[in-house]
Amino acid sequence: MIAAVLAGGRSRRFGGDKLLVRIDGKPLILHTIERLELARGIDRIVIISSRENVDRIRALGYDVLVDTLMIGPIGGIYTALSLGHVFVVAGDMPLIVPEFIDFIIDRFRRAKKPACVPRWANGYLEPLHAAYSQDFLPLLREKIEARNYAINRAVRESDACYVEIEELPEEWRESFFNVNTRGDVGKLRGRNV
Repeated sequence: MIAAVLAGGRSRRFGGDKLLVRIDGKPLILHTIERLELARGIDRIVIISSRENVDRIRALGYDVLVDTLMIGPIGGIYTALSLGHVFVVAGDMPLIVPEFIDFIIDRFRRAKKPACVPRWANGYLEPLHAAYSQDFLPLLREKIEARNYAINRAVRESDACYVEIEELPEEWRESFFNVNTRGDVGKLRGRNV
């Protein structure tokens, strides 16, 4: 299983490139990657970057693919799926839980569905903490060609398997924490992320 770390966003709410902001001595994105490396089910890590950021991201020492579409997460996932089945995570999620990643990957392999996505009881999906099969590519291509870039809609229209979040250990929920503001960075500092 390839882990694809999405790093193509423009960080508008943050007001700068949040993925390279240093937290406890290293860039935010490296905290996310180091936790991915602890997951048993991950064999390789690739970063999906914007063209503007590719040199700075490549300097981190990981394989980088350029998202030439730049249409949001759907384009990053589409780019990543060119490599095979992928576990997709946003680069700004430094608290991801390796055991939770392995749980989703195991569920994905057993279900043999195009996607395996965490879902809250209110129906809200977590598509940037999910596993995707190459079988998901035709639907994504169709959505992109129709200029419908909502990844949640694509997931809902596929025969996805869902992981019901409320049925899982509560401590796994910190996996979904993502950095949007400078205040979020402050919450992480000194927290041993």
